[in-house]
Amino acid sequence: MSQITLKETRDKVSGYVNSCIFESEESGYKVLDIETDEGDLVTIVGTMPDVEVGERIEASGRIRQHSIYGEQLEVTDYVRSLPSDAQSMERYLSSGIIKGIGEALAERIVEKFGEKTFQILDAEPERLAEVKGISPRKAAEIGEQFAEKAISREAMIYLQELGLTPKTAMKIFQVFGPKTIPTVRTNPYLLAERVPGIGFRTADEIASRGGLAPDSPGRIRGAIRFVLMEAASEGHTYLPEDEVLDRIYRLIGFQGELIEDGLSRAEMDGLIIQKREEETDRVFLKYYYQAELACARRLTELIEVFDEKSSPEMDEKLEGLILLAEKEKKIVLSEEQRRAVKSALQQGAMIITGGPGTGKTTIIQVLLHILEGIKAKYLLAAPTGRAAKRMTEATGREARTIHRLLEIQSSVDETEARQVFNRNASNPLETDVVIIDEVSMVDINLMSHLLEAIMPGTRLILLGDKDQLPSVGPGNVLRDMIDSGCIPVEKLSFIYRQAAKSDIVLNAHRINQGEYLAPARTDGSADFFFMKRSRSEEALSTLLDVVKNRFPKFAHCRAVEDIQILSPMKKGTLGTYRLNEELQASLNPPSRQKKDVRLGTVIFREGDKVIQTKNNYELEWQVKNRYGYAIDEGKGVFNGDVGKILTIKDTGVTVEFDSKRQVIYDLSNLGQLELAYAITIHKSQGTESPVVVLPLVDGPEVLFTRNLLYTAVTRARQYVIIIGSEQTVKRMIDNNRQMVRYSALGLRLQESFRQSEEIRNL
Repeated sequence: MSQITLKETRDKVSGYVNSCIFESEESGYKVLDIETDEGDLVTIVGTMPDVEVGERIEASGRIRQHSIYGEQLEVTDYVRSLPSDAQSMERYLSSGIIKGIGEALAERIVEKFGEKTFQILDAEPERLAEVKGISPRKAAEIGEQFAEKAISREAMIYLQELGLTPKTAMKIFQVFGPKTIPTVRTNPYLLAERVPGIGFRTADEIASRGGLAPDSPGRIRGAIRFVLMEAASEGHTYLPEDEVLDRIYRLIGFQGELIEDGLSRAEMDGLIIQKREEETDRVFLKYYYQAELACARRLTELIEVFDEKSSPEMDEKLEGLILLAEKEKKIVLSEEQRRAVKSALQQGAMIITGGPGTGKTTIIQVLLHILEGIKAKYLLAAPTGRAAKRMTEATGREARTIHRLLEIQSSVDETEARQVFNRNASNPLETDVVIIDEVSMVDINLMSHLLEAIMPGTRLILLGDKDQLPSVGPGNVLRDMIDSGCIPVEKLSFIYRQAAKSDIVLNAHRINQGEYLAPARTDGSADFFFMKRSRSEEALSTLLDVVKNRFPKFAHCRAVEDIQILSPMKKGTLGTYRLNEELQASLNPPSRQKKDVRLGTVIFREGDKVIQTKNNYELEWQVKNRYGYAIDEGKGVFNGDVGKILTIKDTGVTVEFDSKRQVIYDLSNLGQLELAYAITIHKSQGTESPVVVLPLVDGPEVLFTRNLLYTAVTRARQYVIIIGSEQTVKRMIDNNRQMVRYSALGLRLQESFRQSEEIRNL
C-alpha cells in the first residue's frame, strides 16, 4: 500500500478508514488515513466525530498542503456507512470500536455468521454465544454496544440532514443521547438552552425545517432567553420590559399577548425574574438576578461582622501599627493613604479606588507589612494572569488569578458562567484577608463565585479604578458597589510627586477630567509622545517604523516583548487584523528556521506573540525547569492571556504564557488564539506594558470615547506613543459617552442592608 499524492483536481475520497492518527474528543476533530478503493492511502482531516476505524466513508473537501503533515484532504462533507462484505466487517470489529472484541474474536464471529454478521449483532445478539469464547453475558454486552453505535449513527445522520455540521451534531448527541431525535423533533429550542455553542437562530432554523409553528410556546421561550442572553453579552444583567418586547419583535416578527403570556410562563418555569423597580418593569434571567442578590447578601454579612464602633483604644492601636510600618518601610503616608489603610484594617469589606499615581500600590505594601507583623494570613488575586503578575511584581508576594484562587475545575457553559470551583461555601478560602486588584474587570459571575468562597469573619479589600472600562462580562460591579453607598469607599485623588513628573500620569488624569493633553515636555524627560498623522496609511507606515526601528533604539527595549500596540477597533487600516498582518511580516517574517501553520486566513509562526480569546478551563499547562522537567502544572487558560509561540511540531503548537506556563494546542483548539502584536483596548484591561502605541486617526463615535482613551493610556508603564490626528484625540476626550449598562447590584445592596437593619431593630 503506498501513500499517494493528491492532485489539485481531486476533491473526493472513497474507501475504508484504515487508522486514526489524531483525535480530539472535545471537538470531534480527527486526522484519518483512508484506504481507497484503488488500494492507496490518503490522509483526511476535519470534524468527523462519528467516523470510526473500519467504517466506509465517502469524503469531499479541498486539498491543502500542511507545513508539518504534508498533503491532506480537508473534509467539508462526508457520508459514512457500515461495511457490507465479510472482510470489511472483520476489519471493523477488530478495530477496537466494540470493547471486548479483538482480532482473533472478530475473525471467529465473521467466520461463523459471514455477511449476516451485522444483522445478527443488530437483531439477535444472543446468538453470539454460539461463538467460542463468548458467554451469554458478553454477547449481551456486545449487542448493547452495537445498538448504541446504531443510535449514534442514526442521530448523526438525522442532524446532518437538517443542515447541522458534524461538530454541532456531535455536541447535541453528547447532551441528549438516545433522546436526540425526539427532542429535536418536538422542541428544538431546548438545544439553545442546553447545548453550548448553539443559539436561538440555529434552533429556529431547525424548527422551521421541522415544520413547527412560528408562535409555538417553545419558540417564544427560546426568543425570551436569547434576547436576555444577548443582553448579558453586552454587559447587562437585566433589560427593561419594553426593550425585551422590542427585541423579541425584531427577532421573531410578532408581539402582543402571546409574548406577555410567554414571559409569565418563563417566570413560572424559573427562567426569568420580573420586578418593578424605580418605575421600570425589569426582566432578569434568573441566574443573573440571583448572582446580584447573592453578592449583596454576602457583602452585607462581611461588613456587619466587623460593624463595631470605633474606640480610642482601637484608633490608638491602628495608629501605632501604621506608624511602625512607616518607620520600618521608611515612607510617610498621606492622609488619604492613612485613612485607606485604617479602613482596610477595620472594615469587613471595603473599596480603595483611584487613578494612576495616587498611591494604591503603596497602600497594599503597607497593609501587607502590617498583616505580616500581626501574623494575619492573606491572599492576593486579580482577574487576569497579567494583572496578577503585575500585583506580584508590585508587592513581592505571590498573587494569583481569581480563577486559580478559587481552584477552577470546569465550565459547563461559559455564556451562563456555570463554572465549577473547588473553593465555595462548603470549602471556603482559609485566610484572614483577601485582597483583589483591578476589580473594574470583575463581572457579576466571577464576583458571586468569589464572595461565595469568602466566609464572614474574613476581611475583603477591593482595589480598582472606577473610571476604567467596565468588565467584558455582565454587570457593573465596581461602579454599582461604589454608587450604592453601602460599601465603605476610600477615594484617592492626590497625585504623588514622583508620579506627577510623568506625562503619562498627568495626561491620564487630564483625559479623565475632560481636559486636552498637556504640551510635550522639552527637558528631555518626556514619556508621552504624539506623532501627528492625518491619513491611516501614513500612520501605519510610521507605526511600523517606530515599533521595529526607532523606539527599540531610543528606549533600549524589545519590539515584540516590550511594545504593545492598542487599537480601538478590529477592522480597517489601523484595526488589529491589518496591524497584526503587517507587524508579523515586519517583526517575525517567514524563515527556513521557523515553522508555521495556517488556520483559515491566519498564519501562526514560531516566535509569534499571541493572545487567548476565550476562557478554556480544560487546557492543561506546565511550568518546566531548564532541563525540561515539569515543576508545576494545572488547568485553565483565560481570555486575554498573552504568550509566545515556542515551537510548532507534530504534537501541536506550544505557547508559553506569563509565569512560564507552557500549553500545547492541537489543530482543534488553535482557533482560540489570535496574533497579539496589536490587540484591542478592551482586551488590554488589567494589563501593563513598558511601551504602548496608539494609532488614532479616525473611527466610530461609539468606540472613540474618553474612557477608552483613558484606559489605553493607563496601560503604559514607561512610554506612550500616539500616532494619529490631534482632532481625533480631542474628539475622544470630548466624547464622554458611556454605554448604558443595565445592572442592579446597587439596588440589591441597598435592599440587603435595609432588610438587615430592620431585623436588627426588631
